[in-house]
Amino acid sequence: GRTPLLWAAESGHKAVVKLLLETGKVDVDSNDKYGWTPLSWAAEKGREAVVKLLLETGKVDVDSNDEDGRTPL
Repeated sequence: GRTPLLWAAESGHKAVVKLLLETGKVDVDSNDKYGWTPLSWAAEKGREAVVKLLLETGKVDVDSNDEDGRTPL
């Protein structure tokens, strides 16, 4: 399944992403069935503000690989 953070990142809902991150209870590297993370989706969809928020956490794995071996950035 997809987490609320994945949905918010893909859709570009910066305020929702920020709120979820502030809880400290979300996995910033959660992935969907294809191995895509919130950072992957935000970057793919051109959601620059969300990408910045995710990177600022210092917790995202920018080198994570999806099922095709691609990284988020």
